[in-house]
Amino acid sequence: MSGIPNPLVEPADLAAELDRPDPPTLLDVRWRLAGPSGRADHAAGHLPGAVFLDLDADLCGPPGPAGRHPLPDPVRLQAALRAAGVRAGHPVVVYDGGDGLAAARAWWTLRWAGHRPVRVLSGGWSAWLAAGLTTTTDQPTPAPGDVVVRPGALPVLDAAQAAGLAAGSGHRPGESGGGDPERAGVLLDVRAAARYRGETEPIDPVAGHVPGAVNLPLTDLVGADGRYPDAAGLRRRFAGAGVTDARPVGAYCGSGVTAAQAVLALHLAGRPDAALYVGSWSNWVADPARPVATGDGT
Repeated sequence: MSGIPNPLVEPADLAAELDRPDPPTLLDVRWRLAGPSGRADHAAGHLPGAVFLDLDADLCGPPGPAGRHPLPDPVRLQAALRAAGVRAGHPVVVYDGGDGLAAARAWWTLRWAGHRPVRVLSGGWSAWLAAGLTTTTDQPTPAPGDVVVRPGALPVLDAAQAAGLAAGSGHRPGESGGGDPERAGVLLDVRAAARYRGETEPIDPVAGHVPGAVNLPLTDLVGADGRYPDAAGLRRRFAGAGVTDARPVGAYCGSGVTAAQAVLALHLAGRPDAALYVGSWSNWVADPARPVATGDGT
């Protein structure tokens, strides 16, 4: 962890930062997978100075063959961030309702866009309320920001790259198999085990997983309250899925939101090189020629 900035901030620490002359820019990204937008939640109450950004409309591209939450168009993303007051080199804190999903994807998107000083409010809106900290319904009018979006600052996998990484995922340390499992990569599928095995698929048209991917459900990494184990605890969980310091690692989920939280967990565990398969399963199954695996085997 040495030299890796902490991507989390506790409510009390953020409250102290907000009292300073030039506080962080706050982005409220509350979101629901099945809608409606979190904009109404923001209007009903938010952190002082927070500006609402819509995960679907502002921070992701339109759904389609690239997935349900593909990469945003850099020009549109830059315009949205500037309208929210994001300034080049100035700290940003993102928060959601509390589970950390939308906040992690917003964190990842800003980091991918080249904006390094961005953190997630640990526990989100729920933790802020539980701490008894100040909220408001006042709508800020931020001065326009000057952030410049430079895509590619965090590693991304497309379908072919995900398949290549998964091809090295089939053996955990100590198991027999072709190649050197200590040098091969690991592709983590962080969906629920039943979705990984292909027993159920509530959203996408095909059930199963990328052949070679290893299942590590996000619930093993992050609590329902958006809180993470300590770095040592995370490293143990990742090691159980075959992730070691020497092995390239990437993650996917249904549409690239949950997996962004897994990538944040990998950063906390000391793996800032972890890649995100942004299109995830929704992109994988958009091409019927791609193979699909089911069951517990990779």
